[in-house]
Amino acid sequence: MFCNGCGATLQSGQRFCSQCGKVLLGPIEVAQVNKGRVLEHIRILGIVWIAYSAFSLVGAIVLRFISTTIMSVPHGGPEWTFPFIHQALEFITTVVMIKAVLGLITGWGLLQRESWARMAAIILGFLALFLNIPFGTIVGIYTLWVLLPTKSEQEYDAASASVNPVAVK
Repeated sequence: MFCNGCGATLQSGQRFCSQCGKVLLGPIEVAQVNKGRVLEHIRILGIVWIAYSAFSLVGAIVLRFISTTIMSVPHGGPEWTFPFIHQALEFITTVVMIKAVLGLITGWGLLQRESWARMAAIILGFLALFLNIPFGTIVGIYTLWVLLPTKSEQEYDAASASVNPVAVK
């Protein structure tokens, strides 16, 4: 038996849904839950964003280590080379760290079905298409395939409203 508000499994005799808090009146009916593309893929997408961002964060930490230890000490080359390379690596590291932290937050938001997470994932998905070829491209395409269509927006908003009733627009 399933809740007709959020699709959660219900036990006989329950008076309200333990997931969305909807009050259940009358007998509980057995119904087929019609899950759309967003509901089928949102958990996977959140996990993918967290994993992808965690790997990006590890890469940024390694790049920061290389930048601060190896590239900051002159090794007999021209003096202008190492400060320039060091500064470029510091900038790249900062950008990658910011992107990774935003991806971690977005992945968590998708798992929690936060209302803002869909738009954040779409923006990061567009950026990922070009920034980290081939893995970012794969994550970006998957994100856009799941979340970009208009029907996906409606389905995500409904799922977000059932989980977070306060965040209803």
